[in-house]
Amino acid sequence: MSITVRTLTKLYGEQKAIDSISFDVKSGEILGFLGPNGAGKTTTMKIITCYMPQTSGTVEVDGLSTIDDSLAVRSKIGYLPENNPLYHEMNVLEYLEYAAALHGMKRNQVTHRIKEMVHVCGLESVRHKDIGELSKGFRQRVGLAQAMIHDPDVLILDEPTSGLDPNQIVEIRNLIKQLGRAKTVVLSTHILSEVQATCDRVLIINEGKIVADGTPQQLQQDFQGAESLTLELRTGLPDPLQQISPKLRNIAGVGGVELLGQSNGTSRFELHVEKGADVRESAFRLAVAEGWVIIEMHRKATTLEEVFHKLTTS
Repeated sequence: MSITVRTLTKLYGEQKAIDSISFDVKSGEILGFLGPNGAGKTTTMKIITCYMPQTSGTVEVDGLSTIDDSLAVRSKIGYLPENNPLYHEMNVLEYLEYAAALHGMKRNQVTHRIKEMVHVCGLESVRHKDIGELSKGFRQRVGLAQAMIHDPDVLILDEPTSGLDPNQIVEIRNLIKQLGRAKTVVLSTHILSEVQATCDRVLIINEGKIVADGTPQQLQQDFQGAESLTLELRTGLPDPLQQISPKLRNIAGVGGVELLGQSNGTSRFELHVEKGADVRESAFRLAVAEGWVIIEMHRKATTLEEVFHKLTTS
């Protein structure tokens, strides 16, 4: 089920929270929606979920307008807001039954669906506990369960791993990847390693405008600067600066060589590589020809964090 956004604008008084943005999300795609605080991510998500109207532009979910067909759109969407509003005095099963009733689910479907969500979200051990007694991680799972209780085709998840510990983040990430096989997912987060591991595509918004759109790999290539290659060698040569560095510098694509240090008979170099060049094979062949033992070879490319920083800072 697809999402289509066209020239979407949202004004708060004189301030433009979203400035004429357009994008599509394909069925079965996990989209990472990134941007600094105040960039317009949450506002966009609230408009897609019919939580608030836009000032201008259109949003369609499965061809249905969020303005003209609001109730139909809401029935197709599961939404986990950033602050995950829950009723702490309810236990988990009561809350999920309540969420199912709000979505108008038939009574004969509710019991089976609740059991399924309890299993999928890993809530078996806490299903009879009051939500107020649960850890942050389990509360996030309850929030995901309510978002999915009516089996929506689209999931909008705003900071779903906020406040979780590293183990909980991995668990929620795996759950989202599993869900993404069958559903369209829009995921907002500040944890860029999570985006790299989870998302098929990344959209970056800054000051209400889209500044990048592509796969994580495409964005890293598009904003690729000079690379570096760390190379640790055991050569037996007493003067690596004079005996090794010139040979490494002669590799095509290498712009400079820096000796980082020596330890236990090994020498560690950093090769500064021209943009787009991959010198690993040439470095390997040189080492074989010279009889050097490669202890480590590691290429450092532009990270998604560096791309994000370039696009969202002036």
